[in-house]
Amino acid sequence: MATDAAADHRQAIALFRYSLIREAADPALSKRDRGALVRALAERDHLGPGGQRVRVGRNTLDRWIRAWRAGGFAALLPDPRVGVPLTPAELLEAATTLKREAPKRTAAQIARILVETRGHGPHPRTLQRHFARLGLGRATGQAARAFGRFQAERPNDLWTADALHGPSVAGRKTYLFGIIDDHSRALVGYRWTHAEDTLRLEAALRAGFAARGLPGALYVDNGSPFVSRQLERACAVLGIRLTHSKPGQPRLTG
Repeated sequence: MATDAAADHRQAIALFRYSLIREAADPALSKRDRGALVRALAERDHLGPGGQRVRVGRNTLDRWIRAWRAGGFAALLPDPRVGVPLTPAELLEAATTLKREAPKRTAAQIARILVETRGHGPHPRTLQRHFARLGLGRATGQAARAFGRFQAERPNDLWTADALHGPSVAGRKTYLFGIIDDHSRALVGYRWTHAEDTLRLEAALRAGFAARGLPGALYVDNGSPFVSRQLERACAVLGIRLTHSKPGQPRLTG
């Protein structure tokens, strides 16, 4: 049982790593765009595999991208003997408090204080990026993001999946899972069901894969059928970039 739990934990870590790098690892991205994505990922907190808020450094993200390109999802599985190099959010909060108490303190000084008081601390460069993000260090301007209509360049570049509420049939609620190719707007897979769950979504996706092949990316919302570990792992193994919409962000199709 302990071995199974350890294997599940390693799978969860690999899925976490893949969820962070899936967009930045896109081979269609330019080096400049990839660098911007990786920097943005390194400058914010993420929900780690154990449910804690964590920070991942840029060098670590770059290493995960190289590993995924060389060996796919399996290359993201951690060595059982090695821990996950993450920065707990509590340490970053403590560092922020120290910086605000004495703004002239350098990142290196704060890192030493944390080591002395807590036994360990983030790398000074990690703290520099953190302070810059909060406006406590050197200002880093960022242009406002603009949204507009989007269409994939080629068929199978991007599929969008969604679940729609259908009519009641014989007193039972129905749902339609539909998958649309973003370029052609073709309905590549669908399934009418009496349950809105991952199992029925996967049935619709299998029909699409059998008819049209594999997409480069799958765009979904954050409903319960679309955030399951089964779907994440299936996409990771098949090499499909799974992207979830963000609150307040428009859908990609239009």
